[in-house]
Amino acid sequence: MIRTSHRHTLRASYIGYITQAIVNNFCPLLFLTFQREFGLSLGQITLITTVNFAVQLLIDFLSTLFVDRIGYRKCIVAAHVFAAAGLAGLTCFPAFFPTPYAGLMTAVVLYGIGGGLIEVLISPIVESCPTEGKAAAMSLLHSFYCWGQAGLVFFSALFFRAVGIAHWRFLALLWALVPLLNTFYFALVPIYPVVPENVKAIPLSQLLRRKTFWLLMVLMVCAGASELAMSQWSSAFAEAGLRVSKTVGDLAGPCAFALCMGTARALYGHFAARLPLRTAMVGSAALCAVCYALAAFSASPALSLAGCALCGFSVGIFWPGTFSMAAEALPGGGTAMYALMALAGDVGCSGGPTLVGLIADAGPGLKAALPVGIAFAAGIMALVPLLRRRKTH
Repeated sequence: MIRTSHRHTLRASYIGYITQAIVNNFCPLLFLTFQREFGLSLGQITLITTVNFAVQLLIDFLSTLFVDRIGYRKCIVAAHVFAAAGLAGLTCFPAFFPTPYAGLMTAVVLYGIGGGLIEVLISPIVESCPTEGKAAAMSLLHSFYCWGQAGLVFFSALFFRAVGIAHWRFLALLWALVPLLNTFYFALVPIYPVVPENVKAIPLSQLLRRKTFWLLMVLMVCAGASELAMSQWSSAFAEAGLRVSKTVGDLAGPCAFALCMGTARALYGHFAARLPLRTAMVGSAALCAVCYALAAFSASPALSLAGCALCGFSVGIFWPGTFSMAAEALPGGGTAMYALMALAGDVGCSGGPTLVGLIADAGPGLKAALPVGIAFAAGIMALVPLLRRRKTH
């Protein structure tokens, strides 16, 4: 049954996105802990996120050269091995390398390789499954990233509360079990052709000459930046900027953000047939700008935290929605299209949090740096109507 049913492929893919959530969001929960334990500056802490997504960006680009040759199964299995090795490496690499920071960054590079491959491969694997309602299936898939992020933050907060944050290394080993076990699952489930037999594949050279493709690429940059600029810094923002406890900061910041984002994706998966995607994208971008403004300019910590959480709802459909528009507009794009769009998303995922961190490190602090997210939301509001007009024309 596991070897023949696409339902197992979907389940393994859901766990793959949970792995992606762990890879991208575990270290941000420990930013201030790393700063205290290893004597790191805010700039060095910022580089953890930057290097993670820079490695994912590089893998996104290189995957256009090797995924089709090696095969999807081998690549997705390897992705989970790298993710498990990187998460486990956080526990011991700082002690074995010349400096703790070098050890941390080595672990980040390893799980960044895994995260980059997962990001490139999971969406086309699900898109190729024999399911109806592709946009709804894609939205549901991406909601598991949110449930993974929320579960990560919630159970990590409980662990820190019950055992103590000093024992974070043991928790890293527990989270490493998720990709390790999914490695064996993906070795068994069926993998289907990414480009359907009745659709002509678009060569990379032709893909790069299409203006619609480049509009989608810029849209992915804005989607990644608007999402990660808030989610990566929400824990540190709540703890240091709003003066709340670590537990409250994690639950009211990244955990609430992830729950709201997952809710938005699940809701759109349910109402996709009745709510036009482009209308939902523009409305969500407007709400995103309001949420960034609320988090940055409100004098009330409660309202600022509400802005952080609701921002998750506002950005929920940006990433899967852009993938759905790309699959509709360029059905023969194949691995190259998904890989390059993931690359563009990672440019945003790296650039958004890095820009916020650099502005904050320059003096004004995190609260004053958050308004940069409004620019990313404005970019989405401007680009989606352009895509609509190009399709109509």
